[in-house]
Amino acid sequence: MRPQVLLVFMMFYEECNAMLRGIAHFERSHRPWQAYIDDEAKAETDPGWIRSKPWSGVISRHTTPAMVKECKLLGIPLVDLSDTEPYEGVPKIRPDNHALGHLGAEHFMERGFRKVGFAGFSNCAWAHERRDGFLEATKLGGVGCEVFEVDYPGDLSPAWDQEQTAILAKWISGLPKPIGVQACNDMRAFQIMAACQEAGILVPEEVAVLGANDDAIRCELSFPPLSSVATDPFQSGYRAAETLHKLMTGEPLESSYVRIDPRGVVSRQSSDVLAVDDRNVAAALSYIREHACSGLTVDEVLKHASASRSQLEKKFRKFFGRSPQAEIRRVQVDRIKQLLVDTDYPLKRIAEFAGFEHTEYMSVVFKRLSRITPGEYRRRHQQNVKRG
Repeated sequence: MRPQVLLVFMMFYEECNAMLRGIAHFERSHRPWQAYIDDEAKAETDPGWIRSKPWSGVISRHTTPAMVKECKLLGIPLVDLSDTEPYEGVPKIRPDNHALGHLGAEHFMERGFRKVGFAGFSNCAWAHERRDGFLEATKLGGVGCEVFEVDYPGDLSPAWDQEQTAILAKWISGLPKPIGVQACNDMRAFQIMAACQEAGILVPEEVAVLGANDDAIRCELSFPPLSSVATDPFQSGYRAAETLHKLMTGEPLESSYVRIDPRGVVSRQSSDVLAVDDRNVAAALSYIREHACSGLTVDEVLKHASASRSQLEKKFRKFFGRSPQAEIRRVQVDRIKQLLVDTDYPLKRIAEFAGFEHTEYMSVVFKRLSRITPGEYRRRHQQNVKRG
């Protein structure tokens, strides 16, 4: 008879779905299970779920003391995937939050930021770990860091979100610019970006913003798209399944407390900038990023940046080694690459979205800057996806 395994996950979280894919990947290559997914995590509040069947094992992303007690009482092996301190006698798989903070700080320092900040939660241990990793890396890099923390109430409400936006706007307004700010998670990063908008602060030109966990759909829907340090929930799920398999078969565990390394920084527009301490250049960059694919001209950029052509040319070459026109083309080419990879649009449609009137001219510009045709770029990416 196949082992009866209870999986306690809230499946509306992207992270939980990735963990379940990792569990499924392990299960397919080992002894098959009869898995039941508690996809609303009802077992988190109702211990009766643990008593509802003679489970062979449980993997939970939403572990509680009551769940731990019930599993121990019934002799059911439990593997905990929640990002909290471990329960005694319960194997724990969780992200390496200290390493995550390190990666965030290094991301900013690589972009030339000499001033950074961290916004977290004062009552969450995982947020403390991310903060401490961030602070350790900035100290080693000789970079000054500002920290802002509040208590997280445990649930996000519109009223609390609005209150936090105002509080963060006041904090960010008093920070030196340019600055890179990492949030303890993506939700906090969204609040930082809303605070910047409320305070009239440019993202990323004045404040570069970096989240954590990489909830990809949310990050892509934000404006500008949010950079984030990605954890590895797939690997977490795989290791949890491996651990439960050993518990159910009586194999010894190498460790009952496993930290999973983050996958790295997924860089999007919110932090895709070099630190520039010049308001005219920052304004020009912001305008280019927003309008480059709408037939933008350098003359329009000059009006928005309140600078002469010679001034702006000189400053752009100083900071970036290229002209404003070249920056417009760079942004357009980045947009073309994204459309080639993420859509199956024909080149004519892509040219329209990237701000080119003629497909042929778009292809010439793309090949000049990328040293490859748009068609070849798309084919190479598709081959990489198939190999992955």
